[in-house]
Amino acid sequence: MKPTPFVADCTPLVKLFLQYKLTLALAESCTCGLVAAQLAPAEGVSDVLLGSVVTYHAIAKQKLLGVSPKTIELYSAESQQTTNEMALGLHQRLPQADVCVAVTGLCGPGPSATPDKPVGTVFVTILIDGHAHEYRVLLKGDANSMRQQAAEYIYQQLTELLNRLQPMARQSAAQQRVGSAAHK
Repeated sequence: MKPTPFVADCTPLVKLFLQYKLTLALAESCTCGLVAAQLAPAEGVSDVLLGSVVTYHAIAKQKLLGVSPKTIELYSAESQQTTNEMALGLHQRLPQADVCVAVTGLCGPGPSATPDKPVGTVFVTILIDGHAHEYRVLLKGDANSMRQQAAEYIYQQLTELLNRLQPMARQSAAQQRVGSAAHK
């Protein structure tokens, strides 16, 4: 019998989304839906996760998310530029999502692998509050291990962004209240 793979506990992350009343949409390539699947068991996820689209192949990225064929031709389907277009395309198609996450990368050998972009290179774009946060990480291990590491990396980055951005949003809201009170 094979050992059960490690599955991340996403409950704290989902609680953060609930606390800040934010929704999430995902565009997954190399993770093949793993990010969404691991979020699913968390209590309250149905109020957070709007959906996830798996766009493993370049054709799916183009047809479902509007990634430009020129972008894929110039930079490859596994690039920061493609990931950015995936996130933007997801947000255009699902503007109700407060946070859009896109991920693509090389979890196995293929024509996109180069010395500058070896197997294990993963690109993530998190679109939140009108800002795109870009990440590039180099993972090690077999394909399944790299997919799990990529999912965990996304949960970590989301947690850090929410913890960093939400206090700033509360401070900005407080400043707006003070400013509007001064005008009365």
